Amino acid sequence: MASLYNSKYYHRDLSWLRFNHRVLQEAKDIRNPLYERIKFLAIFSSNLDEFFKVRVSDIRQIKNIEKPLRKKLITKPNKVLKEIRKQVHILQEEFGLIFVGDIIPALKQENIYLISADEFSTSQKKVAEDYFKKKIKHKLKFETHTIAEKNSVFVENEALYLTTLLDKNTFEIVKIPENEDRFFVFPTKDGKHYITFIDDILKHNLKLNHNNSNLKYYELKLSRDAELYIEDEFSGNLMQKIKESLPKRETGQATRILIDSKMPKTLQNVIKQTLDVTNADIIMGGAHHNFKDFFKFPNPTDKKLSNKVLTPKPHPVLKKCSSMFKAIDAKDQLVHYPYQSFEPVIKLIEEAASDPKVTTIKMTLYRVAKDSRLNRAIANAAKDGKKVVIFIEAKARFDEKNNLKWGNIFKENGAKVIYSYPGIKVHSKILYIEREINNKINRYCYIGTGNFNENTAKLYTDFGLMTANKKITKELNRVFLVLEGVLIVPKAKKLLISPFTSRHKFSAMVEREIAFAHAGKQGLIILKMNSLEDKQMIKLLYKASNAGVKIRLIVRGMCSLIPGIKNQSENITVTSIIDRYLEHGRVYLFGNNGDEKLFIGSADWMKRNLSHRIEVITPILDPDNFKIVKDILQLQLKDNVKARIIDAEQKNEYIKNNKEPIQSQIATYNYFK
Repeated sequence: MASLYNSKYYHRDLSWLRFNHRVLQEAKDIRNPLYERIKFLAIFSSNLDEFFKVRVSDIRQIKNIEKPLRKKLITKPNKVLKEIRKQVHILQEEFGLIFVGDIIPALKQENIYLISADEFSTSQKKVAEDYFKKKIKHKLKFETHTIAEKNSVFVENEALYLTTLLDKNTFEIVKIPENEDRFFVFPTKDGKHYITFIDDILKHNLKLNHNNSNLKYYELKLSRDAELYIEDEFSGNLMQKIKESLPKRETGQATRILIDSKMPKTLQNVIKQTLDVTNADIIMGGAHHNFKDFFKFPNPTDKKLSNKVLTPKPHPVLKKCSSMFKAIDAKDQLVHYPYQSFEPVIKLIEEAASDPKVTTIKMTLYRVAKDSRLNRAIANAAKDGKKVVIFIEAKARFDEKNNLKWGNIFKENGAKVIYSYPGIKVHSKILYIEREINNKINRYCYIGTGNFNENTAKLYTDFGLMTANKKITKELNRVFLVLEGVLIVPKAKKLLISPFTSRHKFSAMVEREIAFAHAGKQGLIILKMNSLEDKQMIKLLYKASNAGVKIRLIVRGMCSLIPGIKNQSENITVTSIIDRYLEHGRVYLFGNNGDEKLFIGSADWMKRNLSHRIEVITPILDPDNFKIVKDILQLQLKDNVKARIIDAEQKNEYIKNNKEPIQSQIATYNYFK
């Protein structure tokens, strides 16, 4: 495994699995309310599904590329896949131990019993049989197949199936209905609440259907290639070579078959043959799959078993302003949701849509809410005759359908809708508004770290800056002119814009800290991001560390940088915070010999974000906003409750000390008045 583990770079996919281990830690953490722990099991499961659909499918396709080109893309894909499966197996084992050994007993303490078909009482069997006859049976499709034909059965991506051997020559496969609640709550008895999977109601009744009490049904789920997303990582000629090098393949190739580990070998062999998969594709799991359904696990008690809801705080200025434009004219306004309400962002767009002085609205949309006040306001603005230009990223993974739906709505209402360009992706979260007063154009903009999405704004932590700064608004308009095909390169001195200037300007700021350190002055870099993978930037951080620059990193997800190595990264400390909200904001702070420079934006330090996507990063120029962002950054650096140390092995040990406990997300909520 020397090719995967070395002292300079931790393998990105193995690092991602260590991130998902941190999610699993939250399911085990008894400091979390019981139903929050269950939610983290659901998040872990959902994350792993996406990992197999996207990352594992990419690696499998890279295996088919001619060798000289393959070496440019990934080191020894077979070894990578083997190690991924090994690590996933370890995580699945831990998942099972947490669920069976911690969660199930904790539920029983609350008089909640999650029971299997074998545990149904006589009265519960009758209830299950009635429910099956009235609600489920007519929705089922029973497929019986002969054990002979290779690749003779098609199973849908991510759907759940039950299967059994009917005799030595035939087997049955039954799809579990997707439009039914996954859990069924039996009538309460003696103060005890009984819940079962709908899967178990099926298992009980399918045996009766065959009049054979000895039949055993086992669950399986297949994950298919979501699509090749190689263009996320590579661009231009290299991407074209990759695509040309790939052989023709069937869409939706299987990337993982998750089966009940108790499934007999004979049935396993049948599954492999009829689905045309190998042992390498099979992952052993428990009796039930799709644990992401635990997001909706019922609480039949009257007890509060989840976190106390933290109601977003109103913005101290924007909550009472008569006009968003007047407030922004007075000074730059910063919002930080979900601690503060997302309402000001919606209010700004709704005001722009209804204000007759507003002539132009331009914005990028990456992940769009399905039902959205924000989107309706944009459509109304176009309908009323304003110039509305919307750039929609059609390749926002798994949100493509909804994005295209809203694109059509905008277009029908008169907006100019631009979709993704081949070879480049628009990931920036930007809004530009022109307002005409006395023949003078006033420009306003919003630059954020998160999507224009009311739903995720309740779950993800993000910053958004509203400004009328003439230099920033002028430069942001140039970004839109690039998207509209009017300009080729957006000139910018204030903004950092990928793929044009971000890498160069970030590199220059790191080099400046190195120069300060060499001159005997303090060098300081504090960065917060979702992922750190770009090798050029990591090399530069190593160089800064060796020069004596103090570097603090907060990285939520994958981190290929290896800290704490002598003569390489001994001045670099990395922590990761997993808590009730998804840490999503990107913040970049450079000491600059006491004249600190602070930025927020949409770009992680990944090759794709710096070289292959349109990203926008803005400086924080207003002193009040600067203080807010830096104060929150400091709270996160001091977190000793939910922060883990990222070390060379990525063991994910919680920070432990004797200081007063600081849980940064709660502290941040309390920071706002």
